[in-house]
Amino acid sequence: MTKTQPKIAIKFYQGVKDLTSNFKDEEQLIEGIKEKMNDFFNMKNICFLFGSGTSSGSIPTMKELVTKAKNEITSLSKTHVAFYESITLKDPDNLEELLGILYSSKIYFSSDASKGGELQICTEVIEVIERVIYTEINIDFNDSKHEAQLNNYKNFYHKVGFRNKDLSRISIFTTNNDMFNEYALDSLNISYINGFGGGINRFFNPAYFNYTFSKRMDTSIDKYEPIENLVYLYKIHGSVNWLEDISNANTFFNIREETSLKNLVYDSSNNVLIYPTPTKQNKSLGSPYTELFREFQKKLLEPNTVIFVIGYSFSDEHVNNIIYQSLATNSTINVVIFNDLSSKEISKINDNRIFKIYGYDSTGAKIHYFNNIIDKFIPDINMHNNEIELLRKYITENKKP
Repeated sequence: MTKTQPKIAIKFYQGVKDLTSNFKDEEQLIEGIKEKMNDFFNMKNICFLFGSGTSSGSIPTMKELVTKAKNEITSLSKTHVAFYESITLKDPDNLEELLGILYSSKIYFSSDASKGGELQICTEVIEVIERVIYTEINIDFNDSKHEAQLNNYKNFYHKVGFRNKDLSRISIFTTNNDMFNEYALDSLNISYINGFGGGINRFFNPAYFNYTFSKRMDTSIDKYEPIENLVYLYKIHGSVNWLEDISNANTFFNIREETSLKNLVYDSSNNVLIYPTPTKQNKSLGSPYTELFREFQKKLLEPNTVIFVIGYSFSDEHVNNIIYQSLATNSTINVVIFNDLSSKEISKINDNRIFKIYGYDSTGAKIHYFNNIIDKFIPDINMHNNEIELLRKYITENKKP
């Protein structure tokens, strides 16, 4: 009588091929995935694409945002409530569909002078929803309820932020508008380039993405080498702390970064971020998003590149198209997706450069959640670790009895 193989709830695909059956149990599978991740981290160019899932738990879900927005709208007039309730959605919890209809209605009302009343109501409803989104993104990082999520980001950057100086720096692309990346990087004293430069007033300039930070190796001669603790951060849907500002005559991009979150309030006239709507692809054709998406495309076309996709559901066609184009034109790219996207087009592509990892471990925890990815699969590439271990070993071996 043969012993039955234990059922593994973790899925590991290469293209459309299920690799799970190659491993006898969960422990061996996790080790196998780890080995593959280590191979990827030896590639020249490492990129990450973060979606809303990486901030889940601190930033409300789409369904929760719809509920909060609806409660705010009920505090307006009965006319506003009636207008909102007249909107029919395929999915009542789909914020993207809701805002898409509202923006389309606003364009329709603005084209007819007799629709001035409807235009005002529609505009005010949109502003209520956008204010709710903005307020929920602009969280208080001193609140202990966000500590666990912030620690996830810190743990992530602690592993990947100090890459060997002989290799290219890590590039982080994110559709999130929150400030988790910046807070985590600051707390670990890791430098980052996000496209903004200046002192008191920091304005956007995509040229900064071509720069690096270097340290002087010898005080007597001009010899420099790149610093190890550097990350490139691309917020391709904007950020809660980006503001439109025309006060600087020396910049081609009128986008300023507000460094104090205490000064941030919702203002529809100068907040610069892309809200979750089907029209975001059109909005992303404007500055500074054209420059950010161009950088995304340029990075994915570099030889020997791997992009790890975490917490992103492939719901943004503009982002998806850049990934598909890179697969079509860059034969040396690999795409590693941590998510169950079996209903999405990306899961139906039979390409051995696409890897998918998702499912549950033996404890019932989702293996593709940010904290589990960091703990189980992201290798610690901190270049100083070996030096620390050697020092500890030396101290232990030479310790006096």
